Amino acid sequence: MIKDILKEVEALDRRLAAMQHPTAEDEAASQLLGEENATEAGATAEELQARRDALLEQCRDLTPADRVFLARHQGRPRIDEYIQALFTDFFEQRGDRECSDDPSILGGIARYKGIPVTVIGHRKGSTLEENMHFRFGMPEPDGYRKALRLMEQAEKFGRPIITFIDTPGAYPGKEAEERGQGEAIARNLAEMSGLTVPIISVVTGEGSSGGALGLGVANRILMLENAVYSVLSPEGFASILWKDSSRSGEACEIMKLTAQDLLADGIVEEVIPEPLGGAQRDHQALFAAVDGALERHLTQLCKMSGKALADQRYKKYRQIGL
Repeated sequence: MIKDILKEVEALDRRLAAMQHPTAEDEAASQLLGEENATEAGATAEELQARRDALLEQCRDLTPADRVFLARHQGRPRIDEYIQALFTDFFEQRGDRECSDDPSILGGIARYKGIPVTVIGHRKGSTLEENMHFRFGMPEPDGYRKALRLMEQAEKFGRPIITFIDTPGAYPGKEAEERGQGEAIARNLAEMSGLTVPIISVVTGEGSSGGALGLGVANRILMLENAVYSVLSPEGFASILWKDSSRSGEACEIMKLTAQDLLADGIVEEVIPEPLGGAQRDHQALFAAVDGALERHLTQLCKMSGKALADQRYKKYRQIGL
């Protein structure tokens, strides 16, 4: 199981880091023990690295359940990190102009390699307090209306739209339903389908249910290697089909929710490779891979007319499942 492998890998990482950057107490102890012990410490570091590399090699052939685990890993980069790494001059825009500002959707204007773009994404947070504040990336209707406002603004000024999807689903609370959760998502689907600017969606972690689709009607859908994209969570699938959420691992196999499955079915256009062991192991390498994919697809889409972009998007979704 990938969880057990990563737990051991992370323990080895900590030991290696302690050996490479010893404290003053460690250095004093090493001097007292002499050169012979220092040589043994160097050999031990090599052994630890070999053990870590061997463990990471086991991460090459993952099960769908393993990929779900990695998609939910707390150490994966978040939307604010992608914005900082890939864009410049980001200016956040808040509020839906109807009710309130939903912090679980982050959006605004930025530049991508000098090109003005609109960036929108689900925001989860990196700590428990942030997760609670952002409702673990589950937007309310205000969030989808904010996203639509920004997309309509992008349409007005001819800016490409780049969305980052990472959500277990739209917020299921009573107050969200009272304020029109289903209608807000449906309106986003309808309006996005007719926009005449390029839209690229990148699934960076979880992409579940209408919560993901509300930002996912795009000309190109890109997925990270260990991201998942599905109609609902494996736990929800198992609860509905077998009345037993503990069978979620079995559900992962049936649902065809991995990036590799969706690429084979023609639903996504590219799978972006992750560092061995998951995106959380090397953020900078991941950002470089995402940057390259965005540049390729945006360059191609910017050559198309507005009508061609809308037509291509319409045909893409009509052909899914054929």
